[in-house]
Amino acid sequence: MQLFSHDAKADALAKAPLFRNLSRADLVGLAKVTEDLEVEEGKVLAREGDIGHEFFVLVDGEVDVAKDGQSVRKLGPGDFFGEIALIWESPRRTATVTAAGPVRLFVLTRQAFRGLIDHHPDIEEKVLEALEERVRGTESADA
Repeated sequence: MQLFSHDAKADALAKAPLFRNLSRADLVGLAKVTEDLEVEEGKVLAREGDIGHEFFVLVDGEVDVAKDGQSVRKLGPGDFFGEIALIWESPRRTATVTAAGPVRLFVLTRQAFRGLIDHHPDIEEKVLEALEERVRGTESADA
């Protein structure tokens, strides 16, 4: 079931720092391997401590982000979470994310992402470059 156009998804993916080095064609390619979802209030999308396998982009609705059982913030349309799950298998989810009402979103799974970069290694190179830039920025901010 397709809820969103590939162009709308590509626009949303472009906002994620991990994908900022990708061309429009790359972003559309990513958009084509995503899955559209509608979930009801109370649906847990990510559970703190679980190993993540998906990257989520919210289109409509809000989710609640909780750490150690305490709400820490709300995310809404245009927000995203879980991008590191595309790169590494071992990191555990750092928070529980629950639909605060009906939510429409799309999901990029690690499996779909890996399948795409197997055929387009240049995408992986650009994503890893963005990740390296982000890590370097964090390290210099800590200094």
